[in-house]
Amino acid sequence: MIPVSHILILSATLFFIGMYGFVTRKNLITMLMSLELMLNSVNINFVAFNKYLYPGKLDGIFFTIFIIAVAAAEAAVAISIIINLYRTHKTIDVGAATELKH
Repeated sequence: MIPVSHILILSATLFFIGMYGFVTRKNLITMLMSLELMLNSVNINFVAFNKYLYPGKLDGIFFTIFIIAVAAAEAAVAISIIINLYRTHKTIDVGAATELKH
């Protein structure tokens, strides 16, 4: 059985990789992927804590399913915003889009 510390270290590593990608990148698609990586690391935490603290209950699994549904809706909305931004400004670079305000 895998110790909970290994799972938490993996989750923290994924979260900080996602945070680094979100803060340092200016491409909206890359920022969206980084945000999804952070949400998935939270899902790993929910499943790990559910398995080790409350093995008979499914509360962590339900939260994980809810987060997956919210992430899918968030991705759909974000991609539609990115497409609209590209149509108006002809770029998906955050820095260039703020400089091109009308």
